[in-house]
Amino acid sequence: MNTLKKPILLVLLASLGALLGACSTNSPKKSSIPWSQPAGWEGQIPGMAPSTGR
Repeated sequence: MNTLKKPILLVLLASLGALLGACSTNSPKKSSIPWSQPAGWEGQIPGMAPSTGR
């Protein structure tokens, strides 16, 4: 019975470590990084000014 306790304990500790290590404390709504919207310079040709609509 003792030979079975060590592997089971090891698996439980590894599972607990994986669960605790994967937790996130910041909610997505409180993030200061606007991942959902592109920056103003994205989608332009390098060196070209954006068109002003004239």
